[in-house]
Amino acid sequence: MVKEKEQNSNKEKKLLVSLIWNFSTELKLISLALLVILTLATLLPFIPSQFSLSASDFRFCISRFSSSPAPVNTTTTTTKASPEKNTTTAKLDRVLDNGVIKRTFTGYGSAAYNFVTMSAYRGGVNTFAVIGLSSKPLHVYGHPSYRCEWVPLDPAQDPVSTTGLKILTDWGYGRIYTTVVVNCTFPSTTPVGGNLILHATTGDPDRNLTDSIPVLTEPPNSVDLTLYSSTKKKKYDYLYCGSSLYGNLSPQRVREWIAYHARFFGERSHFVLHDAGGIHGEVFEVLRPWIELGRVTVHDIREQERFDGYYHNQFMVVNDCLHRYRFAAKWMFFFDVDEFIYVPEKETISSVMESLEEYSQFTIEQMPMSSKICYSGDGPARTYRSWGFEKMAYRDVKKVPRRDRKYAVQPSNVFATGVHMSQNLQGKTYHKAESKIRYFHYHGSISQRREPCRHLFNDSRVVLENNPYVLDTTIRDVGLAVKTFEMRTIGNRLLRTRQ
Repeated sequence: MVKEKEQNSNKEKKLLVSLIWNFSTELKLISLALLVILTLATLLPFIPSQFSLSASDFRFCISRFSSSPAPVNTTTTTTKASPEKNTTTAKLDRVLDNGVIKRTFTGYGSAAYNFVTMSAYRGGVNTFAVIGLSSKPLHVYGHPSYRCEWVPLDPAQDPVSTTGLKILTDWGYGRIYTTVVVNCTFPSTTPVGGNLILHATTGDPDRNLTDSIPVLTEPPNSVDLTLYSSTKKKKYDYLYCGSSLYGNLSPQRVREWIAYHARFFGERSHFVLHDAGGIHGEVFEVLRPWIELGRVTVHDIREQERFDGYYHNQFMVVNDCLHRYRFAAKWMFFFDVDEFIYVPEKETISSVMESLEEYSQFTIEQMPMSSKICYSGDGPARTYRSWGFEKMAYRDVKKVPRRDRKYAVQPSNVFATGVHMSQNLQGKTYHKAESKIRYFHYHGSISQRREPCRHLFNDSRVVLENNPYVLDTTIRDVGLAVKTFEMRTIGNRLLRTRQ
């Protein structure tokens, strides 16, 4: 019995020795790790405080392994010991002599440009206008400023500079960018031939960053200064400045609009259209005959889509048009391509404009027309073959506090403009011209690539969706005259135009 116990004890000892021998490598590593930890625990009290480690430091080290890598440009530096034991130091932070932690903020990239130039034009013997965009938050919350410098090409003449007057024209409608017109008026005549430099300052009180932008180069003898005389006869009596055209526009509606107004304004008129993506191939084919006749000019402004402004930057676009053609026309009109100007039968556009000559600007009352209710007095078959303004003959008579107006100006008296009127001009504005001139608005019809008629009626009064309408054939009645004018002017090139 005793022998059996001794034998069992010997077996257990041999088994223990065998286990230790088999796992000797692992035991050595564990022993070494314990030795290192005990050594660090012994030495830590003697290490200087700025190299001390806290629980937060260990958590930070662990998080570095468990989370994604930190940005390459992020560093952790400090010039003095931090009084905050449980926080890590930020980039370039430092502790001041009074114990305050000085934090730093570093910007990268550009949220919005300081200034985006579209154009600059001479506006007189000593004045210029610069049209562009700028960061809206910068103008809403900051204090940017502009300085204009004229550098003559003749080295014998000294540069001159003046403070630029900024005009914000978009009535607060801007988005990331807002439209800015900078007026540069120098104290004396600036000689023809030189460079206009715009110095745009952000107004930052600490840095006051300034961008010097060459906005205009004027070759010698390139400008006739008599152009700015009020007595000089203008190239056009009437010039149309259109807003940004975008979307999938109807070629047929554009065809009707240009034919109507080319006849309405007469031969001494011109139309400036701005393509923000709306003048696709079919629309351009409608405009081509009028371009070839010199009646229409198209500007490709699609690149402005890079800069997020109100309605495809239309405030900037109309201001560019104003200053580009400011001294080329006696009157300048601003309205849209789904709107038709009209004067009473006993009047002409010439007689109306003569009666308003004492005013620098007048506004035009809107007559809202339905773009889906059509008059079927000619029978359904002929109605669908009619032009849009012939069949869309029902006017909305619902009473509302006010409707949008459009306007016309004598451009030589205007410094900057808007979409519905100008607030920056010299001279008087007339707001009661409804008995002389109006415009009919077919809202949304220009962007429909299909038959506009959704409801056909043959009544003088209609109520649809709780909205009252009355039959108004004012524009419809001139349909035959407009078609005849188009045929005589450009022939039958557009007869197969699609909706």
